[in-house]
Amino acid sequence: MAEQAKGNTSGLAGNLFVVSAPSGAGKTSLCKEIVDFFPRLRHSVSYTTRPPRAGEVDGRDYHFVARDAFDRMAAAGRFAEWAEVHGNGYGTAIATLEEARAGGFDLLLEIDCQGAARIKRNYRHGVFIFILPPSIDELRRRLEGRGTDSAEIIARRIDNARGEIQQASWYDYLVVNDDFSRARDELRAIILAEGCRSARVLPSLPAEFGLAESL
Repeated sequence: MAEQAKGNTSGLAGNLFVVSAPSGAGKTSLCKEIVDFFPRLRHSVSYTTRPPRAGEVDGRDYHFVARDAFDRMAAAGRFAEWAEVHGNGYGTAIATLEEARAGGFDLLLEIDCQGAARIKRNYRHGVFIFILPPSIDELRRRLEGRGTDSAEIIARRIDNARGEIQQASWYDYLVVNDDFSRARDELRAIILAEGCRSARVLPSLPAEFGLAESL
């Protein structure tokens, strides 16, 4: 196996990567591979009221909580963002973002467009990435291929996808998941490039370079 790339090593607060996509675009599969590639990139674990799917583990994939517990967290202001998606609550805890940033770790959030918009308003340092399917027809084919949803649910997801795709233009980066390997490499390149921004690298350079005053 090739040597893994390093994450944030500048000593600054970690980067925040926010990834959104319509259901079925391949966001989850892409993000899982990316987290494995960058040792200092952590996958944010959201809270949700939906039941676990086959193979999902509480605390790894999501924090699965009852509706009343989720509502109490929202009322107490413990979420950086939360939203209703397909009839279920999803939320990102403020503590999750603060711990990663303070520890210098990069954090990867998989959230819907509503949540991403809220994060963008409050966390200006975030990097926002939208994963697109090659077409609506291909998206429908992927959803049907899962074999987990009824025709009615798939139709609702397709309708939602059309609206979500309309939000893609305000994201910093767009990745079309037509070929999985290429999409993975593009997402990896975005994370690598963001780690090389001058504001992140300058503090780690030798003082003899005389670049500190550039900050």
